[in-house]
Formats: sequence, C-alpha cells, structure tokens
Amino acid sequence: MSNSSEKSVSSEKRAVVLLSGGLDSATCLAICKSEGFVPYALSFRYGQRHSIELERARWIAEASGVRRHVIVDLDLAGFGGSALTDRHLEVPKHDCVDDIGTDIPLTYVPARNTVFLSYALAWAEVLGALDIYVGVNALDYSGYPDCRPEYIRAFEAMANLATKAGVEGNRLIIHAPLITWTKAEIIRKGLSLGVDYSKTLSCYDPDATGRPCRHCDSCLLRQRGFEQNGLVDPALGE
Repeated sequence: MSNSSEKSVSSEKRAVVLLSGGLDSATCLAICKSEGFVPYALSFRYGQRHSIELERARWIAEASGVRRHVIVDLDLAGFGGSALTDRHLEVPKHDCVDDIGTDIPLTYVPARNTVFLSYALAWAEVLGALDIYVGVNALDYSGYPDCRPEYIRAFEAMANLATKAGVEGNRLIIHAPLITWTKAEIIRKGLSLGVDYSKTLSCYDPDATGRPCRHCDSCLLRQRGFEQNGLVDPALGE
C-alpha cells in the first residue's frame, strides 16, 4: 500500500498557478485542473492598493481544492512608479471602455510579472513541477508589456537556461492559455468549467469591502466581457 501511494504521488502532474483573485487567474486555475494537473497556487502581497484581492484568492484556492496555496510578501510599493503601489498616484478612471487609451497606463507595475514568474519558477523546481500557469492576456488587457506572447516565450526560454531542471533536459513550460482570448471568451470558458465569478475581484481601486469602482480599465473590460455574453457580472450583485 505504501509503495503504491508513493508511486502515485511521485507520478502526479504538478503545476504552479499564479492566482491573484481576479477573473483571469481564476479561469486559468480551472483550466490547469481540467488539463489534469495538481495545482499549487501562488499569490503575492506586494504592496498593491487592492490587496483585498488576496481574500478572494484564498477563497478561490480553497473552493478549487488546490494542493497548497502560498502568499508571498514583497515590497514593490517601496519602488513606487505605479498607481497600484503608490497611493500618491490616482488610478485612471473612464466612463466607458472606448475611452481606454493605447499607451502603457499608470497601473502598470514595473517588472511585476517577471518577479512573480521567477518566484513561481523557484517553487516549481522545489515541487518537481515542469509547468507554470499564468493568466496573462494580450487582447483585452491594459497595454502591459509583460502580458504579450513574445514575453512569455522569452521567459520560458530563460527558465530552461537558468534552472537545474532545464539544464538536465527537463523542459519547463509556461502556460498562458488566455493570452489570445477576448475577455468574453475567457468568461465563456470559465463558466463551462464551473468558475464562480461572483467571488473574483478584478478592480484596481475597490473600496474597503471589495466593491469594484466600475470605472478603472480592469472593471470596464470585465463589464464588457460579461455584456458580450449577454450576462450581468455576478460580482456586482453582492
């Protein structure tokens, strides 16, 4: 019995999933599970003004039955440079999604995904996992340079050069299943996998209770995604 159990654990497919508590990462976690992986969720308290999202991340991780959920403390707020980490800067707000510009917005946090993926890579090596899932998106996103396909490809190439696993010939894969999907497509996929979007928080500037502002880029893109599916965002009914 013991040998059988040990064999089962050693042969399971493990993956590290970056989990923010938002719509995209919750969908990414559901996709990871649907593809047969045992998920290990990784979240960050990095000085973000919307740190209440971590409460949602905890709920999603528990409801999804992840093997383990780790929240790492970082201090990106010590550098500033982003409306998400510097409270002296205001989060840009708009009346409709068409008002969102094409320039990299003030909500971009310098090197955030590189930092997050580096931590995920370190944990994956410890776990013996060769797969990392991240919910970045290159279509309905806010113009962030670290959400593009070429960035993910470059990080994956670096990961295979910089790790013991990669050097030994075990190829590490960075999965970004949402990267070419619209927000509407992401929502449809998540609903088909049973994701409860009422518990997710996408807003960059929520109030103390987690109620979304409805006017930041993230809120507007999320709202359009639900509208394009003929649905009302369930998070707004709370």
